Amino acid sequence: MSTPGRRPIVFLLWLVVILFILAQPAVLVASDQQQNISIDDFAVDSSLESHPATGHMEPEGEATLHEGAHGHVDLGPILPLWSCVPFACMLLSIALFPLLAPEFWHHHFGKVSGFWAATMAVPFLFVYKGTAMYEIIHILLADYVPFIILLWSLYTVSGGILLKGSLRGTPLVNVAILALGTLLASWMGTTGAAMLLIRPFLRANNYRKNRTFMVVFFIFLVANVGGSLTPLGDPPLFLGFLHGVSFFWTMHILPHMLTVAGLLLAVYFFLDRYHFHREARRVPADEAEKTPLKLVGIHNFVFLAGIIGAVLMSGMVDWGHVNVLGVHRGIQDWVRDGFLIAMGLFSMVTTSLEIREDNDFTWFPIIEVAYLFVGIFITMIPCLLILKAGAHGHLAFLINAVKVPVHYFWITGALSGFLDNAPTYLTFFNTALGSHYPGIAEAQAVPLLMTEKILYLEAISAGAVFFGACSYIGNAPNFMVRSIAEEAGTPMPSFFGYILKYTLVFLLPAFAVVTFIFFF
Repeated sequence: MSTPGRRPIVFLLWLVVILFILAQPAVLVASDQQQNISIDDFAVDSSLESHPATGHMEPEGEATLHEGAHGHVDLGPILPLWSCVPFACMLLSIALFPLLAPEFWHHHFGKVSGFWAATMAVPFLFVYKGTAMYEIIHILLADYVPFIILLWSLYTVSGGILLKGSLRGTPLVNVAILALGTLLASWMGTTGAAMLLIRPFLRANNYRKNRTFMVVFFIFLVANVGGSLTPLGDPPLFLGFLHGVSFFWTMHILPHMLTVAGLLLAVYFFLDRYHFHREARRVPADEAEKTPLKLVGIHNFVFLAGIIGAVLMSGMVDWGHVNVLGVHRGIQDWVRDGFLIAMGLFSMVTTSLEIREDNDFTWFPIIEVAYLFVGIFITMIPCLLILKAGAHGHLAFLINAVKVPVHYFWITGALSGFLDNAPTYLTFFNTALGSHYPGIAEAQAVPLLMTEKILYLEAISAGAVFFGACSYIGNAPNFMVRSIAEEAGTPMPSFFGYILKYTLVFLLPAFAVVTFIFFF
């Protein structure tokens, strides 16, 4: 397990390795050029392309059934559902190995992730060649690398902020921390709020015996539900902002968020109060003399603001695009990623090692996320392509079943709980546009969706954000919070244990209440 001093740039080395690996397909591309196939033939923008009339990938005759807008083959309509098997196996590995072979998993989780990624990628490349190569490079360059850079920068900067003093986790104090994190999540992102508060939350409760439920409710509220009020809160809402949803429109979800958060906070308070009074241990006697609370490393808030500003900037400006290994990405996105790395490096240079050590900071949680999510991102490529194909893919029965707001809420949410919630949001966003405003350009249709069909957009937005709490992989900070908690000595439920003991018991009933109040 790494320490702040021994491996300070391990993550940057990991990125260098990833980018080196991405460069290798150039050899295969060169051989494809003998058949007049180039990776440039498969280049598309990183956003989902939709038919102008319906919002779906609409075929126009057999010749164009599998043609993308930029000349590449659209695999979504032809991929079978069993192509998602490696993704299912990846999830099962995350769920079962920590239970059945914990020692093996702790030392070899990266190899397991690589194995399932190869299981999907090798036959995928063999069958679909250049198109498959493009899809793999695209998800790594356009999705995975920015995803990990953002997580790393937030993790590094927040790890340099230390709360000192006597803070004891009584039920009221814990509810206050959870409520604060829920409010902060919409303005600094669920990842930023979670990484900022999880360590103080754990330290405040380190004398408590039953802490598992505390961390789970932290994931529910701070790492997910709280991020529903602005595009800064969660990636799907930011994607909606890029497609014309006004910045403060998401405040329409405030009643939904307050309902879920209020229910969960109330349940949490009574659970915490019950365990607090049952436990033999109370506030330790040697801490009867309280020391005042004090924030150390507060200069890192400047870097945190820089990260938030860079993310917002990348969605508000357009400096053109560059083609990297056949993937078109905005120059502003590359600038954002570079700026995020700079913020993390500045934090590392300007924050004393003592602060990070007192904060129990190690690199293991971000390394674990980096290794596991590269496997998740690669194996879920077929799932996302089939989903993006809409009514022309093998999930057409699901897409066609979505008719009313309650359908949009639960189906968008259910898929977001296990797949990337950003493309899931965009799929049903386009489905709603195509269903209600066929033939109308997006620039004119989105304002109508925000006003005339507001329930549909509320359902899509709330579902994509709220349901991210349903599993460890539902949203980026979930896994990191779990890893940090386990490092701090808090036992966490298994993948299925989390779903069975907490999601089904506490989370879904709260969503049912939201459904009956707002979507029926």
